[in-house]
Amino acid sequence: MQQVVSARTPAHLWIVGILSFLWSCFGAYDYTMSHMRDVKYIASAMPNVDPNAALAWMDAFPMYAKIGWGLGVWGGLLGAILLLMRSRYAVWAFAVSMIGIVLSIGYQIAAAPPLAGADTSTDKVIPYVVIVIGLFLLWYSWSMEKKGVLR
Repeated sequence: MQQVVSARTPAHLWIVGILSFLWSCFGAYDYTMSHMRDVKYIASAMPNVDPNAALAWMDAFPMYAKIGWGLGVWGGLLGAILLLMRSRYAVWAFAVSMIGIVLSIGYQIAAAPPLAGADTSTDKVIPYVVIVIGLFLLWYSWSMEKKGVLR
């Protein structure tokens, strides 16, 4: 008789999985509303910024940053779902998400002209928070795969 050895699912996987899913749902909502050009949403998300100026700023992104934004958001959402399913493919989804984050947030930090009104401390910190969370989720999923928790 062949025995299958499988690592037991630690409670922290469910916690990280659910939190990453909620975080990614917010990112997907933001991405969707921004691409639907919802002026009310943009005005509520960035109260100090003219929504039309924000749309023009996003429209001016180079194609690689726009593609990166999509990869970052949808790769992260897929990664969260795969993590909750205990799939080893969560690592790949989070890697794709991290590539997208580097392309999109990297452009915003290094090359994008400043967006008038988006100069609060929150506006300055959020891009770095996205990078840190993306790196953590990639590391965490890789770690869980190496421990045999992800199949």
